[in-house]
Amino acid sequence: MSGLRRLVRHVDAQAVGALIVLWLFFFWRLFTPVADDQASLAKGDFSGQFVAFGGYQYQRMTQGQIPLWNPYNNGGLPFIADTQAAVFYPPRWLTIGLSYHLGGWTYNSLQLEMAFHVLLGSLLMYLFVRRLTRDTVCSPLASLVAALVIGYGGYMTGYPPLQLAVLEAAIWFPLIALGILEATRAASLSPHYLALAGLGLGMSWLAGHPQTSFFLTYLGAAYLAYRCFALRLGWWRFLFSLALFAAVSFGVTAVTMLPGLEYLQYTSRSGLGFAAKGHGFPFQDIAQIVYPGSVSQWSPLYVGLPALFFIAIALRQRPPESRFWLAVALFGLLHSLGDKGVLFDLTYNFVPGLRYFRGQERAAVVVAYSLATLAGLGMAAFANLPNRILRLRTLRYWLGFTCLLATIALAVLIAWTLDSRALGGFVEIAARSAIVAGAAYFVLLRFADAPRLAAFQVAVVALIVFDLFAVNMDHPANYDDKPHHEQLSMQPPHLVQQALDDSNGGQPFRVDGFRGLRENNGSLYGLMDMRGISPLFLKGPYHIIHRNYVDNALAWELFAVKYVFSHKETLSVPTQVIDSQAEHDGVVYLHRLNDPRPFARLYYAADVVDSDLWARELMADPRYDEREKLVLHQAPSLPLSGQESAGQARVVSFAPEEIVLEIETAENALLSLSLPDHPGWAASLDGEPIRILRAYAGLSAIEAPPGQHTLTLRFSPASFRIGAVISAITWIGLALFALWTLRRR
Repeated sequence: MSGLRRLVRHVDAQAVGALIVLWLFFFWRLFTPVADDQASLAKGDFSGQFVAFGGYQYQRMTQGQIPLWNPYNNGGLPFIADTQAAVFYPPRWLTIGLSYHLGGWTYNSLQLEMAFHVLLGSLLMYLFVRRLTRDTVCSPLASLVAALVIGYGGYMTGYPPLQLAVLEAAIWFPLIALGILEATRAASLSPHYLALAGLGLGMSWLAGHPQTSFFLTYLGAAYLAYRCFALRLGWWRFLFSLALFAAVSFGVTAVTMLPGLEYLQYTSRSGLGFAAKGHGFPFQDIAQIVYPGSVSQWSPLYVGLPALFFIAIALRQRPPESRFWLAVALFGLLHSLGDKGVLFDLTYNFVPGLRYFRGQERAAVVVAYSLATLAGLGMAAFANLPNRILRLRTLRYWLGFTCLLATIALAVLIAWTLDSRALGGFVEIAARSAIVAGAAYFVLLRFADAPRLAAFQVAVVALIVFDLFAVNMDHPANYDDKPHHEQLSMQPPHLVQQALDDSNGGQPFRVDGFRGLRENNGSLYGLMDMRGISPLFLKGPYHIIHRNYVDNALAWELFAVKYVFSHKETLSVPTQVIDSQAEHDGVVYLHRLNDPRPFARLYYAADVVDSDLWARELMADPRYDEREKLVLHQAPSLPLSGQESAGQARVVSFAPEEIVLEIETAENALLSLSLPDHPGWAASLDGEPIRILRAYAGLSAIEAPPGQHTLTLRFSPASFRIGAVISAITWIGLALFALWTLRRR
């Protein structure tokens, strides 16, 4: 018992306990058992992308299977390569395991995973700043301030909880920075801490948002360079440490990174240029550093007014590393403006990898971490001033600076709009900021008298908590006032169930779930949908499906669609309306096509084209009959008669990564498959390997000679196999290295 009491009295244990209690309070509406008080994350990308894909991952992994391919969305996609699926992200495995033992996959499974990551991110930030400021008198308080600012500031509580991959990729940076910090404390670099930093970066990449991890990769490399050269460790040590850092992070995530890089080459995003990728913050968003909510529903640049004071102290007192974090904050802020600032034009052309990403406002993650670190450094520097007079003088000086900053920001907002109603809203926001600023002045005035007094430290923490929680807690853009089980049913809706009940004679088919099914819910309910909202979409299928987004007879034909969920009662092809259902945006009709194309179909004639563009133009011709000839991208090796002949193809078994078909034909034939063309698929005919031909600018075809044959298609990309070997070696090596290090100590 005495040991437990000593632990409770320990200042770090108290700080960690405070972070846990505040975390529970911030998310109390997710945890409360009182149904009337419960809230849940709003539907949208969180439900349609992450809950749906998580449900598919849960189903496959609880059956002991690795989900390499997903046939239920986008007409089929390489699930292992879709980074946001986070197939090998360890915390997701924990969520799946707990869900399995607690009754199954639910909407709340990912809500709690989200909340856990906020807590983990704040604890890691506390640990990093604690080590960074360990030689100062108020290091625990400074670390607590930094943890609160990053955990509950505008960035982490804005859109990232809904874009779960963004949040989960972002929270690992303090572990990266901690590893780099500890590795470079002495003249001899510490490989085990560099490995820790590499592990943190690898976890970020595994979490599934490459753009966020991309920014953190460059930030980690910059921090490593700064530490090496500030401590005069030299070029060779820097290059060695960078190589080890990069090798570990790559090895950790190779199992998904290699398939992801391969997939990226074939997606619809690969052809986007500068104009499509230069979007960033509107310039007036900078005003939200002082006035949150004045420009947009989220305020990712807001770190709180008390934090601004400590940031200003860091700039004035210049504690170690403050200049580095200031430079990073300014660089990140300028980059986040996108093509509205000249910096993006420079980075776009000279920073490797940046061309892959849209939405440059996501560089706010760099700004948020820099400002949180500066807030911690400023708090430590303020408490470390030698006497009360200096602290009071500094407080009054920077109070004037804050007032000037607030006045300039308000002037920007007023100049931005002449709408009197909007100005009324700005006045309310400005009044709130003024009240918080006034309270901050009086609290900090007392804190300046005795910064080591526990009561004043608690008052500072309470002020920061009040400021951040008042702005970000229960944010209406993020939460709905309803229990999680009312957001999204884990059971298929009535219309979806009707399509699921159709066995179709054992032959696979797809649906068009633009209405009724929606988003990626085909993965959740196990109904193959030609549509989906995953940001990565194979280029060929994307152009076919988005050719006519609402009434697309060509896509229905090529993707073997049998049912269409539509708001239209009559479609461009003959159908029968099976049922209808009223939804929030109108009536949804379930159509069954009168003559749907089968998943596998034999052709005896083909038009050979030399490009996807030519194929799409040919298929767009109203005179083109897609059932007369197959559109092929390579000349077949078998001569074709050009006339219909007796033959049939039938799917014997259909699984995500293996499809077996029986083919019977009297003449040479081409088997057209409603299966996206991807290099990870391999085919064998009667046990002998056979090439897969590209057809219809994005689908697959097989040559079949006369006779009866068994065709087997398997999805097992070499990129996954190679990446799995690299990651297995890396993880085993890290585990052995950790055991060896612990044994030595």
